[in-house]
Amino acid sequence: MALDRSVKGREALARTIGQLFSEEEVALSELERALMTDILGKLISDVEKLVRQALSEELAVTKTVPHELILMLANDDIEVARPILMNCDILKDQDLVDIIKSRTHQHQLSIALRNELSSEVSDALVNTGKKDVIKTLLENKNAAISELTLEYLADQSRRIDDFQEPLINREDLPTHLAERMYWWVSAALRDHILKNFPVDIQDVDNKIQSSVHKLVDKDKIKPRLHAPATKLAQKLKQNNLLTIDSLVQSLRQGEVELFESMFCEMSGFRPGGLRKALYETKGEGIAILCLAMGIPKQTFATIFLLSRKGNPRGHTTDPRDLSRAMLIYDKVNRDDAQLITDSWRMDPKYQDAISEIESAASDEKTASGAKAS
Repeated sequence: MALDRSVKGREALARTIGQLFSEEEVALSELERALMTDILGKLISDVEKLVRQALSEELAVTKTVPHELILMLANDDIEVARPILMNCDILKDQDLVDIIKSRTHQHQLSIALRNELSSEVSDALVNTGKKDVIKTLLENKNAAISELTLEYLADQSRRIDDFQEPLINREDLPTHLAERMYWWVSAALRDHILKNFPVDIQDVDNKIQSSVHKLVDKDKIKPRLHAPATKLAQKLKQNNLLTIDSLVQSLRQGEVELFESMFCEMSGFRPGGLRKALYETKGEGIAILCLAMGIPKQTFATIFLLSRKGNPRGHTTDPRDLSRAMLIYDKVNRDDAQLITDSWRMDPKYQDAISEIESAASDEKTASGAKAS
């Protein structure tokens, strides 16, 4: 066959040698492999692309093909290289990195689809800066991506929407990055809603935050087990037994943890925010909360004194704090109290994301005005 100089003869020879490489039952010596590699190396540039493509598909899943031959095919036109780039395990990480740097956009996309990718190769794909290549990489569940690179891409997702969904769907995305992205996306959604629809902003904020908190809790590596007090408070709420009287009763019995859980269920506050309002102010926090919830003044005073007595931090209560808190309760109207508590409910991360959106919009407006002038 080697003596046949015609195109058909060369193509037949290439196919035959390719098949010999792929037949596992054929025992070949090192000399035979070397001769076959040498023949194929000389033939590849002379045969039609369709033949090279067929040869590439044949050899891509073969484990015994010499590295130099695979490398030659991997650097060929994309129609020939694609099966090798996507499926061949013989290629080394450095081979892939070199191809990413020196070959075409289509070569990069094919590598991003490989069954396995090391973090080194993933970094090289990210360094191309091409959105579709990076998006394809992120969608590849078998690609190893370092946490540092994921953090960079999460930051980039603020301005590149195409990265958001595949990033969120990655199982290796650290929880803190997922949470950060939830807030960015939510702040952008909020901005869009406010610009296009006549809505109650507080209602929008409450719903967005509730949704994100559920997502964040769901994303924890180990599900957060609710404390018995939280479970009981939730059960009382479900059975319509969560009342102001039961709230005060829990305090009278010294059940501070149950009181806090019941108050969270009634007010919509998360534990951290509630404790801050209860214990880290001089009474104004609990006064505003009780006023917003429609708790009578006398009951508020009881809650204030009993909660301060059961303060887990052990701080003593200044007698003037009650007078100050009662004064606030009397002077602030309920609508204003509800607005204040709504602002307290807002997650700091959500506030930061909103501030970033508003700041970016302001900078863009300033830049447009400067350009126009």
